[in-house]
Amino acid sequence: MTDTVKPIRLARRTIYENPWVSLYVDRVRFPGGRLIEAHHVLHFDKEAVAAIVENEHGDVLLVEAFRYVVDAIQWEIPAGGIDSGESILDAAAREVREESGYTTTAHRLVSTFEPITGIGDKVHHLVHCRAVGEAAFFDENEVHAVRWFSRSEIEEMLRAGKMRDGYTLTGLLWWLWTTQ
Repeated sequence: MTDTVKPIRLARRTIYENPWVSLYVDRVRFPGGRLIEAHHVLHFDKEAVAAIVENEHGDVLLVEAFRYVVDAIQWEIPAGGIDSGESILDAAAREVREESGYTTTAHRLVSTFEPITGIGDKVHHLVHCRAVGEAAFFDENEVHAVRWFSRSEIEEMLRAGKMRDGYTLTGLLWWLWTTQ
């Protein structure tokens, strides 16, 4: 894409910066000539990963996570940030282990997506893997409970609107689509 057919940032003002997220206000000219004086942009230094974890029966692992921002405790797939120098697959294995206590194998990247492209540059990766062995301890500061769910249970939770997390919705819909 050339500069003549994409928006051009003319100026940037920093509102807030920290190691997790930064907020900027950009002045942007769009290809048709429109000028936006205050386009707010969220920048994320770290990419993130979520994992669809299956067991030998084809059930999917969910963790019941505390979500302070939305005042909820909800079932989600394991997810978190990718540490500096860490691969996507290694990060997925670490996040599953931290949040569920399970060790995983057969990791494969199935999707990379940007969920908030109109306002932010966050990059999310979705990994599929298999659990092996028995669960060890998990981080009880992040997770309330860990449980395996059957396909029919997941379909019912989705139909009932019980899944609200974007990672989880994206991951479970991918899983349902590819395991028909």
